[in-house]
Amino acid sequence: MAKYVYDFTEGNRNLKDLLGGKGANLAEMTNLGLPVPPGFTITTDACRHYLAAGVVPDGLDQEVAEHLDALEKQMGRRLGQADDPLLVSVRSGAKFSMPGMMETVLNIGLNDESVHGLAKQAGGNDRFAWDSYRRLIQMFGKTVLGIDGDLFEHALDALKGKRQDTDLDAGELQGLVETFKGIVHEQTGKDFPTDPREQMRLAVMAVFDSWNAPRAILYRRQERIPADLGTAVNIVAMVFGNVGNDSGTGVAFTRDPGTGRQGIYGDYLQNAQGEDVVAGIRNTIPLEELERIDKRSYDELLDIMETLENHYRDLCDIEFTIERGKLWMLQTRVGKRTAAAAFCIATQLVDQGLITIDEAVTRVTGDQLAQLMFPRFDGGADKKKIAKGMNASPGAAVGKAVFSSERAVELSEQGEDVILVRRETNPDDLAGMIAAKGILTSRGGKTSHAAVVARGMGKTCVCGAEELEVSTSEGRFTAPGGVVVSEGDVISIDGTSGEIYLGEVPVVDSAVVEYFEGAEPEDELVKAVDRIMSHADSVRRLGVRANADTPDDAARARRFGGQGIGLCRTEHMFLGERRQLVEDLVLASTDEARQAALDALEPLQKADFTKIFRAMDGNPVTIRLIDPPLHEFLPDIVDLSVKVATDGATDKDRKLLAAVKRLHEQNPMLGLRGVRLGLVIPGLFAMQVRAIAQAAKDVPGARPEIMIPLVAAVQELESVREEAAKILAETGVEALIGTMIEVPRAALTAAQIAEAAEFFSFGTNDLTQMTWGFSRDDVESAFFSRYLDQGIFGVSPFETLDREGVGRLIKIAVEEGRSTRPDLHLGICGEHGGDPDSVHFCHDVGLDYVSCSPFRIPVARLEAGRAALTDSDSDTR
Repeated sequence: MAKYVYDFTEGNRNLKDLLGGKGANLAEMTNLGLPVPPGFTITTDACRHYLAAGVVPDGLDQEVAEHLDALEKQMGRRLGQADDPLLVSVRSGAKFSMPGMMETVLNIGLNDESVHGLAKQAGGNDRFAWDSYRRLIQMFGKTVLGIDGDLFEHALDALKGKRQDTDLDAGELQGLVETFKGIVHEQTGKDFPTDPREQMRLAVMAVFDSWNAPRAILYRRQERIPADLGTAVNIVAMVFGNVGNDSGTGVAFTRDPGTGRQGIYGDYLQNAQGEDVVAGIRNTIPLEELERIDKRSYDELLDIMETLENHYRDLCDIEFTIERGKLWMLQTRVGKRTAAAAFCIATQLVDQGLITIDEAVTRVTGDQLAQLMFPRFDGGADKKKIAKGMNASPGAAVGKAVFSSERAVELSEQGEDVILVRRETNPDDLAGMIAAKGILTSRGGKTSHAAVVARGMGKTCVCGAEELEVSTSEGRFTAPGGVVVSEGDVISIDGTSGEIYLGEVPVVDSAVVEYFEGAEPEDELVKAVDRIMSHADSVRRLGVRANADTPDDAARARRFGGQGIGLCRTEHMFLGERRQLVEDLVLASTDEARQAALDALEPLQKADFTKIFRAMDGNPVTIRLIDPPLHEFLPDIVDLSVKVATDGATDKDRKLLAAVKRLHEQNPMLGLRGVRLGLVIPGLFAMQVRAIAQAAKDVPGARPEIMIPLVAAVQELESVREEAAKILAETGVEALIGTMIEVPRAALTAAQIAEAAEFFSFGTNDLTQMTWGFSRDDVESAFFSRYLDQGIFGVSPFETLDREGVGRLIKIAVEEGRSTRPDLHLGICGEHGGDPDSVHFCHDVGLDYVSCSPFRIPVARLEAGRAALTDSDSDTR
């Protein structure tokens, strides 16, 4: 019989798939002998069954009852017992951290009788008991019963006035309980449930249901977390941080998650419970202050932090509660961190002997490296600083101030850059946080919801800017000195310093980009990047080349670590002033006119290739022969038709219109282009091959590779290859001749094509279009957002390689191509070549190199190293 419930003493941190991250780590801390409140975990298997069938699996209720009975015996109290109640929390916990996205309910077991027993437990502290009771009704009402949380907030705010919630006395809180119960009855038509076991059962169902809540779905999509994992549910004996000033709750990190620096880092809030710290409802105090308030608990906490970091060999994120001087550990996990902190912490741990340099490379990601390459504010620019908050997540963000998540999404979809400004964020703000360039809050600490989520997403965030008076209802905030910023006004926020500026502040290249451009590594971050990149380069098997069409792009590619050019698109050389020459060639009606156009093009091509060969200095250069969709080099048929219809049209205009009509295509992407154009227009490819060969002769060490585009049948390639090989032989230049695999038929007949090709380069942009039947330029704006919302796509197939479809075609081509030609050289030159996940696929399938835009080369280098150090099925999130 399946087992659906595990006591904390039965689990460990390796059971995250089954127990979720929270449950597995609670079990691990229990095994380490740390002070964890007793409890048990309902597995993700139970959740998945519930979500699929609509009912809990057989036997779950009995298992839960048995574990609850054991917990009651261990604690010496029964759930909701009137004179001496056991209370429990019901908390979600998926395999991957999803902060604030799913539900938690605290103080399960309270009702009109047990509230008095709770006060008695706390030495007659009626205020604490009624505060706990109102929290239960508020959380239960919102998360379990689906009541609008603002109804409870408004009632609480009306009672508080300008006071803090801690200023309310027992009588006021008792009255608030009655108000909250009235809201429940009014909104649901039923009384608040008073049976403790019914409260717990309903709370468990609510946690299961929250896995598919809109904000959870959105977060999973943003973080690429699989939708079929489900969440575990943790039922834990309550400990209370809201008993009085000798109690409290806090969040601690074993290192600074923003910078990676070692030291005391975290937030603490006296006389507070559960989510108060991360919710930002009251501004916290720095964790260091706990030493003054409760030195014994502080010292114990530091010892536990050291134990956990050494045990997990990584930065740990810890939630704790102090109940009347007793420290309790409520959660630990490997903490989210900024990109900068990730690199610094990885190398620090190597220096401390906790991990190897191999492990350090696997602890960082290409996405994080890309974040470090984003611009920063120009230190020498004129800036008008209006306030300062906490530097919660680094970066430089500029945009229009908006005061609601909905407005952030709306303006972002219109192409505007926005900064989301809130008093504090909550999980319902996730869509706006994703849409915004940066996040600014007037409340909350560095462990608030805004800070934690922003760091996880790599968003710039400044939080706890207490100097700001934020009015979301009026759409404005007021800064010191009477500065008023209204919705639509541009502001700039610096997540590294916490400073807030009025207007737009210019940005400059990041220090990491300057390092890749050749600057010596000086600060700790850049030195960490240098160490990790050097080791990634030393272990990677995949080569990394650039998609580059100009000498400037080629030179930058080399500075960024490119080992050659994997795609030089020759059609890009004929835009602008040269376009007329290609137009003349395509429209030529006689052999003489066509040859004249070719003669004019050849020296231009030779000069282009000569410059690129020199810039690459002996590294291979894969040159794709011209591959324009024909319409890109012809006059617009509509414009030309209008011109001919007017009185001023010339005879040349009329002849040109007739030629354009003759060549007009309904779908140019599937028309006369690539190898077809070379076969239809005599001399075109021969001209290009001669230009390549002549340029290579003029540049010592040049290594040209000639790529024939859009081949679908080996006969097409054989025809072009024969002519190209003859020209190369005549000029005495050696060059590989291969093809781009971008048509599904080419992948499926790779064994035949490899007889004529010395290399394959997978053009995954077109291969994706043709495999899916998508025209990229048309469909991305038309329906991709709907496909993402509905879960049809986890990510756009043009962003990350579709392994099941396009990837399978690539595997077939690799296997069949090498069966014909074992030394067949294989690469990829679509934009997928710089996508982290796609780089791992390329490593796994046995390609020799990836090629991407110059700016993405460092990302591809790092991911190629990570791919060599991690199994394709290992967890690298």
